[in-house]
Amino acid sequence: MKKPTTAELIALKGAELALSELLALYEVRVRQTGVIREMNESLAAAGLTTLPDFSTCPTLARVRLVPVAATTTVTPEEDPAVPAEPLPPGALPQRLLLGDLPSAVVGLQCVPPGAELSQATYLMRYEGYNQIPVVSNMTELHGVVTWKSIALMYESGWEETLENAMQRESLPVFDSREDLFSCLPMLVDQGYVLVRGHDGRISGIVTYQEIVRRFQNTARPFFLLGEIESLLRRWLGARLDAEAVIAVQATNRRQEHRTGRVEDLMFGDYVMLLDGQQRRTALAQRADANWAALGRPALDRGQFVHHLQRVQAIRNRIAHFDDDPLPPEDMRDLTSFARQLRDCVR
Repeated sequence: MKKPTTAELIALKGAELALSELLALYEVRVRQTGVIREMNESLAAAGLTTLPDFSTCPTLARVRLVPVAATTTVTPEEDPAVPAEPLPPGALPQRLLLGDLPSAVVGLQCVPPGAELSQATYLMRYEGYNQIPVVSNMTELHGVVTWKSIALMYESGWEETLENAMQRESLPVFDSREDLFSCLPMLVDQGYVLVRGHDGRISGIVTYQEIVRRFQNTARPFFLLGEIESLLRRWLGARLDAEAVIAVQATNRRQEHRTGRVEDLMFGDYVMLLDGQQRRTALAQRADANWAALGRPALDRGQFVHHLQRVQAIRNRIAHFDDDPLPPEDMRDLTSFARQLRDCVR
């Protein structure tokens, strides 16, 4: 990534930017953990921060660069009994709007009223669409041609025209500021919803297939991570004693919270349990004993710990709910590590 100079940032004090414009200043597109840290440090050096917080705001939000003093609040002393993963506070999304989906705001293919029906069906076949709107000036919606409405036209013996092939009633049209989940019943029923932007123009279309793809891209990593954590706890919990766990908990918990239970560890603690190259000599030595206790001498320890650290980094990135799906290599790492652990827990 490339950082703007302090002078360039100071010149933007008070300016309002789209989140994408702010990220472009650093020549990045995705809010990964390292990127957020570097951006926060860069902004802090210029005495600035953003409202709302750029690290957790919706993808299509606009942020204002303001002096740090304008947002300074008194925070309670951090409780060492609750060790934090390296994730920004409030990383989980507050609300998912229809307009947060890329296809809701990028425009769409449509045909004007009076066009030939063949023009609509050609576009539908060529583009792989199941529906195409009939729109004037991108503001007035006359109807939607779907394969179902075309079949109804033929079944009814009507003349083969665009007007007769259109669905005209109960059209699923929603404002881009509508909560996505309130639109889901209509989307499931119709297979799509049309989206109006702030200016009243039809700005995009969200299909049932897109929601399924987005769920797969977003949810599958969560399920894989959940399985990985569950398998780690089962494997480590069955092989390591309470003393080994307490040794790790002693680095970040008060005495009364050192339970000795694997179930109470954070993900980073798993690395400390097994990493023989860590800086703390005492923990590194204990990690050697812990690895021996797992009873897998043929398993390459260096690669295993490296992949465990990769999973931790991916886990932290997922919490930002980036629009872009995980890169294929990250998905391969999660899938392969989960498969490796299943063999270990047998």
